[in-house]
Amino acid sequence: MSSQSSTASYPILFVSFNQDNSGFAISTKDGFKIFDSSTGRLCYERAVGAFIIVEMLYSSSLLAIVGAGEQPSLSPRRICLFNTTTGSSLRELNFLTSVLAVRLNKKRLVVVLQEKTYVYDVNTLAILDTIDTVPNMKGLCAFSPSLDACFLALPASTSKGSVLVYNVMELQSHCEIDAHRSLLAAIVLSSNGMYIATASEQGTIIRVFLVSEATKSYSFRRGTYPSTIYSLSFGPSVQFQDILVATSSSGSVHVFSLGFALNQRSRRSNSFLGSILPESVNDVLDPGHHDVLHNAFPAGVKSCAVVRKVDRVNDTSSAEFLTYRASISIITHNGFFQEYTLASKRTPLTAVRASWSLEREFNLLTTIADR
Repeated sequence: MSSQSSTASYPILFVSFNQDNSGFAISTKDGFKIFDSSTGRLCYERAVGAFIIVEMLYSSSLLAIVGAGEQPSLSPRRICLFNTTTGSSLRELNFLTSVLAVRLNKKRLVVVLQEKTYVYDVNTLAILDTIDTVPNMKGLCAFSPSLDACFLALPASTSKGSVLVYNVMELQSHCEIDAHRSLLAAIVLSSNGMYIATASEQGTIIRVFLVSEATKSYSFRRGTYPSTIYSLSFGPSVQFQDILVATSSSGSVHVFSLGFALNQRSRRSNSFLGSILPESVNDVLDPGHHDVLHNAFPAGVKSCAVVRKVDRVNDTSSAEFLTYRASISIITHNGFFQEYTLASKRTPLTAVRASWSLEREFNLLTTIADR
């Protein structure tokens, strides 16, 4: 999960969590910093100028970094594979136009330019494929790092919200999904490659598709009024139904439960009204049962949020209770880190009961290494 700042007014230029959300990187006009997500400890910093991309490979010493172009040595057309242990460059890749996004796992390196995307072998840096894309000036993309279901998602249209899903290991197109009538604003793949979530520039509806079948699985209403979706992120897909977190320009954090939506859909489809309504109407009526943290940060401040951990809470009172506790980390481009615990409990017949608890908050710009 990564996010570039779209305006120079933010002190943070770039935010990126690693593939399992155990660490994150930020960059400023002075350099970049690497943090441990669970403790907030500053693990590494380098003050050599501005960077627009800092991508981690899990918790290893390898970074893929791209300069902001404020110095000749920090060209935005060059990727440097950097070793934090030795503090030295390992390899470099140069391009004719600016690099807009970089994604990597233990086998592949993906480089997104405005109209082309390149796939490399991460060990040899041999180029494996070149994907011609529609103009993608924001470098919008999503990546599932799993080697078993390693997918890349890119915009597929300049007139509507279509997504190209490409299999990075098999080096072939997997499918194209028509997700929205208006252009895409955010896309994310679950870490296991099972789901892709999309939001359009309207920002009112978030849709989730099953990648293997290219079919819509869920629709969530974020709100009634348009809002810019800054980030989308799935929770870890281990021993629990997936949850999806979104941040928006309203300053709110939204958490949607895929498991609860599935239960609700099953109940509705078995009802008389659900059986006669067309799919388009059902899409609008999909319940907005989700947990919202209002005013988590100032409206209009760009943000990035991930679900680091989800635990099911045992509740023997009813088999239909869906109860969980999630750790959610939020980074705002004005320089702050927040971690909340969300305790959520819901049943098909009762209202949502949720509580948000702020566990930690600190200024990323003033954090020092011996924190």
